[in-house]
Amino acid sequence: MRKTLKLALLALCCPWTALAQEPVDSTATDLQDETAFTFTEAQLTDDESTAQTTTIVSSNRNVYANEVGYRFSPARFKYRALGAKYNDMYINGNPVNDLERGQFSYSFVGGLNNQTRGRESSLPFEDNNYSMSSLAGSGNYNFRPSSFATGQRASIALANRAYNVRAMYTYNSGVLQNGWAFTGSLTYRWGNGIGYIDGTSYNSLSYFLGAEKIFSDQHRLSLVTWGNPTQRGTQRGATDEMYWIANSHNYNPNWGYQDGKKRNARIAKDFAPAALLTWDWTIGEQSKLTTSLLGRYTMFSNSRLAYNNGTNPEPDYYNLMPSFNFNVWNPEATLFRDEAALENWQAAYDYLSASEDNRQINWGRLYYANSVMAANGQDAMYYVQRAHDDQLTFSLATKLEKQLTATTALNAGLQLARNVGYHYQTMDDLLGNAKFHNINTYAIKDYGSLSPKVFYDMNDGAEPREVGVGDKFGYDYNLIVNKAQLWASATTDVGRAHLFASSRLSGITMQRDGKMRNGMAPDNSYGKSGTAKFLDGGGKVGAHLNLGRGHAVVLGAGFEWKAPTPRTAFSAAQVNNDFVKDLQQEKIFSAEFGYQLKNSWLSANLNAYYASMTDVTEQSLFYSDIESSFAYVSLSDIDKQYYGVELGVNVRATEWLNVKALGTVSEAKYTNNANMRMLLSNRGTYVDELCITDGMREGGTPLTAGSIDLNFHYNFWYIDIIGNYYDNTYLYFAPISRRETEVAKSIVDGEKSYDSPAQAKGDGGFMLDASIGKTFRLKHGRRIGFNLMMTNLLNNIKICTGGMEQNRLDTKQEEERTNNAYRFQQSPRKFYANGINGMLMVTYYF
Repeated sequence: MRKTLKLALLALCCPWTALAQEPVDSTATDLQDETAFTFTEAQLTDDESTAQTTTIVSSNRNVYANEVGYRFSPARFKYRALGAKYNDMYINGNPVNDLERGQFSYSFVGGLNNQTRGRESSLPFEDNNYSMSSLAGSGNYNFRPSSFATGQRASIALANRAYNVRAMYTYNSGVLQNGWAFTGSLTYRWGNGIGYIDGTSYNSLSYFLGAEKIFSDQHRLSLVTWGNPTQRGTQRGATDEMYWIANSHNYNPNWGYQDGKKRNARIAKDFAPAALLTWDWTIGEQSKLTTSLLGRYTMFSNSRLAYNNGTNPEPDYYNLMPSFNFNVWNPEATLFRDEAALENWQAAYDYLSASEDNRQINWGRLYYANSVMAANGQDAMYYVQRAHDDQLTFSLATKLEKQLTATTALNAGLQLARNVGYHYQTMDDLLGNAKFHNINTYAIKDYGSLSPKVFYDMNDGAEPREVGVGDKFGYDYNLIVNKAQLWASATTDVGRAHLFASSRLSGITMQRDGKMRNGMAPDNSYGKSGTAKFLDGGGKVGAHLNLGRGHAVVLGAGFEWKAPTPRTAFSAAQVNNDFVKDLQQEKIFSAEFGYQLKNSWLSANLNAYYASMTDVTEQSLFYSDIESSFAYVSLSDIDKQYYGVELGVNVRATEWLNVKALGTVSEAKYTNNANMRMLLSNRGTYVDELCITDGMREGGTPLTAGSIDLNFHYNFWYIDIIGNYYDNTYLYFAPISRRETEVAKSIVDGEKSYDSPAQAKGDGGFMLDASIGKTFRLKHGRRIGFNLMMTNLLNNIKICTGGMEQNRLDTKQEEERTNNAYRFQQSPRKFYANGINGMLMVTYYF
């Protein structure tokens, strides 16, 4: 399933956070908050093979953390290289991380820029009043109608980015004399590939409605509802070879022409309507109780082009590449280096480079092939399938804030949540055919078409059920998750020291409920599985020591154990009820040391951090060419280490100029070899072995990054000139190419050695951004603002922003390469930064 959204329309090129320090105009704060939110959407990748791993933090006390999340977002930067499941988000104190993946999806609040301004944030070792702060920090959105700035706001933005037009209107009544407060907002975002990525599209309407009643000084009740039905055509990464042939780093293999119009095979649909009821009870001057109930129904689906008994229809499939025919990697090789191989290389290159049509999906050919199959009474050879990930969630949260003394406070809370995830696959389009059957086509060659093993659902009867458009096939199961959590934190001030301690304790249960009796697991796929139960919790302590004269030291340490997410807890949830072998909680130790300096002209932070994880579990799903089957791979017993230094400096050079510098040098690596369990969809049996992961790095984020920002602000003019540098970006590694049986080299004195491939990397580089804005004050307190934001002014399109190795194997020895010359390990799929792009926004406040 695709786990991301493309860059939101108002993803501002350059941060305006320096403006927030200027009290002369609230527009500056508006710009800062909108930038912070929209850049979180910019970090979401559109390739379904890459997990959404966005993390975003903020802190008024830390220059680096206050800006780094959106400053480096064009490179899909992850705070401290940590995945999104380590970044907890709340709305009115109610946890909103996905219970199955453990992460927060920014699409849940997509388009709600005006509502997401009131966000509290806390770093890993900062206290707050809504949780124990997570390893990558925590945040809490305030969705109470009375908290929004009174007035109306309308804006229009034009851009050549993921979407091209965004229109927004917001109304906030403020608190009326009768104690009521009302809010409403509509946002429409539209895009049709007018920019850099052909074949993409964006169509989204976001809404937000709310009412709040203040009954007295003690009691207030608010109800808000929101949603953002969205449909988008997406981009997929490609190899450098294909980018070279297309003469563009923005090549997108997901689309092709059908009847003269561009059609994208991978269309994501996303709608998560939600309602939140919040009761605030001020018990007394020193106590407050907040209780909220959240209900939401997430409907996410993603389509993809599939095939049955035919050739792979992907236009950049590896056997179409010139390097399939001629060995471009080893000039000393004897195979695939002769004149015939060179001619075949040239023929493949000439074909792909001759026409854009030859590099895209040939829909006409697929329809023709299906018509031939239909005439012979056979199933469709090509079709579009849609994977659904629907979830029904209810969560109840209550928290007590108690001021014990003038210097000591206690916060505590209880959270209860239940989530039922509905996971199934439907037929989206039969591409001109009218016939298909609920059968495992990958297993037919091994067992025959009449074997019960090839039935996706043995409950279909004596013959596989015929599948029409909209019908379920392949898999259908639910994941049921229940969670209860208690948390508490205490803070006290002792002299110049601010001290805190926080802890949490959770109980989590997870279970699979299969709706199909899979032929590969007839006794272990239909009905409910056993129930896995885990304790989840931990504690943290920290101190902020004021040394005087603007100097301060920050210290913190914590230990926690974290239950595996239900998405990684099952070995092959599409096939059977099995949990991962020897499934355990993650154990996490973390520590941090920081120095702060703040005076009238300088704010600076220097932080060093360390985190160690053990017993981590991860999972991947891919198609195995060698086995002609889907492979479900679980990695368990993983150890990891994350450490690095962070620097943030803000210099108030003059009344009209601020100079900011941010930088980090970090490491995020696997420190042992993981246990690997693989199940093939055409076998239904497991293979257990070692995966050589020691030394691999966290993928999809630059581990080294730096930034310089010149921020000019005078007489309601705002100008930013920003230079960002990215380096040390590793791609997500493929476990299949590091199986012990594939890379084992020798055994000397009982010690094994391995010839494991180096992890693929992407090139970094320098990016220059700029923005300019002006606010005009009108009569009767009205304002109008104009903002022009430009990204990548130097048009550096060689910066890799992420990607992944291909989940296919190269043979170990050169002389064994008798079938083709292609090298999967040298051909990872990558994403690159867009060239010069910009956005013009006009906002009217009234």
